[in-house]
Amino acid sequence: MLVTRFAPSPTGRLHKGHAFSALTAWKAAREAGGRFLLRIEDIDPIRCRPEFEDAILEDLAWLGIDWDGPVRRQSDHLGDYAAAIDDLRARGLLYRCFRTRKDILDAIGDAPHGAMEAARPGPHPDDEETRLLDEGRPFAWRLSLDRAREVLGEAAWSSLSFVEEGAGPDGETGRIPARPETAGDVVLARKDAAVAYHLACVHDDALQGVTHVIRGEDLFEATHIQVLIQALRGWPTPTYRHHRLLTGSDGRRYAKRDQSVTLAEMRAAGVTAADLRAELAP
Repeated sequence: MLVTRFAPSPTGRLHKGHAFSALTAWKAAREAGGRFLLRIEDIDPIRCRPEFEDAILEDLAWLGIDWDGPVRRQSDHLGDYAAAIDDLRARGLLYRCFRTRKDILDAIGDAPHGAMEAARPGPHPDDEETRLLDEGRPFAWRLSLDRAREVLGEAAWSSLSFVEEGAGPDGETGRIPARPETAGDVVLARKDAAVAYHLACVHDDALQGVTHVIRGEDLFEATHIQVLIQALRGWPTPTYRHHRLLTGSDGRRYAKRDQSVTLAEMRAAGVTAADLRAELAP
């Protein structure tokens, strides 16, 4: 049975791009006689707000989208993610990183091999780490790609892959070799967020039995590191189906940060759900 999901973050109101993604996944599930799940990815305690979650439910109901089973709110399951972090840490797959985003960006210019090398800073020397801990400096837990490769072994590392039924930004489709090195040593947890997107996302896909991840092509590159995390945790790799991104009249994709027109604003302007569904039909 095909099982897919729509997993928005309640950091703002839904816009037309969200509607297209939700409808695409919902239609795929319903046409296949499968299940469509709704997950609220609210692990960012600063940007996520309850009123935006309420608005998401309102907008989906207006669109005529229903879902199977209860809504999963990630903030209700932080203990599950902490257990996964503890497992990875116990296996030596994570290291403390006290570097800020600015430190990483500044290092790009000094790295002989560019951004990819800078995004893999590696552990601090023992004495430096001890000093920073004693000073109470905040840190993140980064996934060590070197250690991951060692744990998996060369054969398993080289065979990491996923099936793409849609297409990536450059038309990638079919069986795709995973290239986790393109993401660097990603952050999986930090002081102000008990878990990062990559881990929480694949944890829940495995837990909820998601067989097909249907989402925008802007997340295609994220699949590479997510496939590695799945392998390290013994979780199945779903089939992926990335879809095109909607763009406005200016050619830019719809995004919350650009204050794209929301579904609520469209509704207030007299646009009906039927009108929008017809416009967004493939």
